[in-house]
Amino acid sequence: MLLCALVFLQACRGGRPAAVIPPAPEAPAFQAAFTAAPVPPAVQARMQGRSYPDGARIPLSELRYLRLSYIDFSGNPQTGEMVCNQAIAQDLIEIFQALYQARYPICSIRLMDDFNGDDEASMQADNTSCFNYRTIAGMRRLSRHSLGMAVDINPRENPYVRRSGVRPAGSEPFADRSRDFAHKIDRNDLCYQLFREHGFTWGGAWASVKDYQHFEK
Repeated sequence: MLLCALVFLQACRGGRPAAVIPPAPEAPAFQAAFTAAPVPPAVQARMQGRSYPDGARIPLSELRYLRLSYIDFSGNPQTGEMVCNQAIAQDLIEIFQALYQARYPICSIRLMDDFNGDDEASMQADNTSCFNYRTIAGMRRLSRHSLGMAVDINPRENPYVRRSGVRPAGSEPFADRSRDFAHKIDRNDLCYQLFREHGFTWGGAWASVKDYQHFEK
C-alpha cells in the first residue's frame, strides 16, 4: 500500500513514477544426491588410459558410477563423483549418506581420472576416491582399488605409513596418531564405525604397514 501511494503521489506531481526493482530471485536450495548407475559412456571415455588402462582385467560392466554429496572442509555441501565395484555400491551410498547427514567433513570426492590416475597426486589434493587400476605401492600385486573394492578417505590427514616413508609426501605430521587434529580417522571416528558396520576392514589396523585412509572389502 505504501509503495502504491508513493507512485500515485509522484504521478500527481507531474513526475515519472519511480521504477520498481523486483527482488533478486533466491538461489535454489542444494539438492543432495546419492545415486549409483552403470558407468555412462562419457565417464568411460574419461577413464580410458587413466584409471582404466589398456589391459585392465575387470570389465567396466562390473563397475558403478556414484554421485555422492558431502560437506567440505569449509562446511559447504558439495556433490562429487566416484567409481566403485557394483558389489559395494549400495554400501557406499548408505555410508556417505550417513556421513552427509552427520555433516562429517570430506575435502573432496573426485574421480582419479582428474589426476590422470596418479595416486600420489590425488592424495596430495586430499581427495577421497575408490576405483583406480593400479598395483599396491611398492609392490607388483594389484591393489583392491583395481577392483573398485577399496576407498581412501581424506588421505592427507590419514596417510599410508611404512618404514620406508609416509605417503602422500608432506603428511608426515599426521603419521603420529597419538596427536589430536582435525579429520583424523581412528576407532572412535564416525567414518571408521560406518565402514566397519558395513563389513569393511581398515588399513589402520594392519600390522606391517598402516594405511589410515583405507577401507576395503
